[in-house]
Amino acid sequence: MLSWLYWQYVTAWSMPAPEMNQSFDPSAFLSTCSGRPGVYRMFDAEARLLYVGKAKNLKNRLASYFRKTGHAPKTSALVARIAQIETTITANETEALLLEQTLIKEWRPPYNILLRDDKSYPYVYLSDGDFPRLSIHRGAKKTKGRYFGPYPSAGAVRESLSLMQKTFLVRQCEDSYYKNRTRPCLQYQIKRCKGPCVGLVEPQVYAEDVRHSVMFLEGRSNTLTDELNALMEKAAMSLDFERAAELRDQIALLRRVQDQQSMDGGTGDVDVVAAFVNPGGACVHLISVRGGRVLGSKNFFPQVGIEEEVGEVMSAFLSQYFLGGVDRELPGEVIVNVLHDDFPTLIDAIEESRGRELIISHRVRGTRARWQQMAVTNAEQALSARLANRQHVAARFDALAKVLKLDEPPLRLECYDISHSSGEATVASCVVFGPEGPIKSDYRRYNIEGITAGDDYAAMHQALTRRFSRLKDGEGKLPDILLVDGGKGQLSMARDVLNELAVPDLILLGVAKGATRKAGFETLYLNDAAHEFTLPGDSPALHLIQQIRDEAHRFAITGHRARRGKTRRTSTLEGVAGVGPTRRRDLLKHFGGLQELSRASIEEIAKAPGISKKLAESIYANLHSE
Repeated sequence: MLSWLYWQYVTAWSMPAPEMNQSFDPSAFLSTCSGRPGVYRMFDAEARLLYVGKAKNLKNRLASYFRKTGHAPKTSALVARIAQIETTITANETEALLLEQTLIKEWRPPYNILLRDDKSYPYVYLSDGDFPRLSIHRGAKKTKGRYFGPYPSAGAVRESLSLMQKTFLVRQCEDSYYKNRTRPCLQYQIKRCKGPCVGLVEPQVYAEDVRHSVMFLEGRSNTLTDELNALMEKAAMSLDFERAAELRDQIALLRRVQDQQSMDGGTGDVDVVAAFVNPGGACVHLISVRGGRVLGSKNFFPQVGIEEEVGEVMSAFLSQYFLGGVDRELPGEVIVNVLHDDFPTLIDAIEESRGRELIISHRVRGTRARWQQMAVTNAEQALSARLANRQHVAARFDALAKVLKLDEPPLRLECYDISHSSGEATVASCVVFGPEGPIKSDYRRYNIEGITAGDDYAAMHQALTRRFSRLKDGEGKLPDILLVDGGKGQLSMARDVLNELAVPDLILLGVAKGATRKAGFETLYLNDAAHEFTLPGDSPALHLIQQIRDEAHRFAITGHRARRGKTRRTSTLEGVAGVGPTRRRDLLKHFGGLQELSRASIEEIAKAPGISKKLAESIYANLHSE
């Protein structure tokens, strides 16, 4: 039933949008609205989806939007934009919830509470074989082996792997690297591995280290410590003091972990979720507990489109988190700091879609109560820190508006920078900032081609041309201020591009390093070289400019290094038609390397086994194309 409804709705979306009435008549709509369970969708006058909701009784729920009093300001703003409402009737409230979450994930309406980070959590993966490997893993669990987790962040996984590498010396290298070793690597030298790649450890000894690692990952640290203590005493009684010392060090590391992990003592797999809301936004803090051991935590900052209560934020988060990502690990219990009337429906929906029961607990005691309080405290602190930072950035935008004598603060700043190594692998970066900070979804990189190596002006010209040409096609947003990392030349180049493309007037700001080339002494150019000025080193406006400039520089260097690395890992022969891996290997072997091959003439290349005169000409042309 649900899949049919979703297919029907998606099909409707592929058709032209219906004409919207400028004056929406709530009374006429409600007179024909059904009182059955279902999903409703609100559109504005331009057929844009504003909000998706579900209801046990569609008519009653929608009627609540059009009462004369009692609305929160943001709800009133939503109602004022409604031009049309569409409904889909479902068999029950559970199906309505499932369809609602599907549509929210698909269309991400601006007035819904949106969970922005829906990536799957990482796991610790233990491979099969005589000498298995421990590694971090994301995604589907298709490869044979054991998976431990999920962990709330990749940092938590790496911390666990680092500890196990020091304690149990189980290898973590790639299988391709492991299979091709002829002598021990650095990890063996610094006592982080026992060298199974070159046969320096017996399989049964290695298997014991793997078993201990598994015990640790399963949360059986106390049992493991007791076992290691018994082995240490046995080794000491046998006068094997070297082995006893190794076991002593392992026990010391485990004890340190147990001291740090003060929240041990619970049982089972639990997610502890706390929501906190204030007028500036919302935060949901999630703590992952597996096998009674806290693996770590993570903050989420849902986009709250309407003014919501804490319970509504919690319900929306849990729905999207557990129903929106079907590959996400489902714990046996979720501990929350607030209840909501939709939780029974949510539990039914999870059971129907995931085939497993879920317990949602609120009143807890002992260790679970400490977990719950810890989550609440972290949610409050994380939101306070986030809002403080946002206000700090907004204050810098206000300061920049005053410096540039603008009527109101800018909403979008773009900054461009060029990075290369002596002209090699030139990359241009574009970073975007708004009053709330970096808008990373709008960041762009441009691989620069067809220019003289090292010509930064030409590189800037190409990047800006490619960026602002899209505006003519209606793609992208026009910035309020365009920052260029460079002096008069780069600024002039940017002005030429905007004139060529007839881009509407926007503010240009060149950022040149001062005579000392130190931060705080930048020379700024507003719109042209004639308007040169500087700002005090403690100016918030200058700090904003420096922050954006440095971010553009970082983003450009990262892209340049990645491109340069890819180029250097690629043989120049790979682009020659007719030269595959075998022939490429034979050629390099015949000439003794790429450098000698580059020095060879066409006639000399043609003498190599399996190389015709025509192919030799192609190889020579490719090697000397620069």
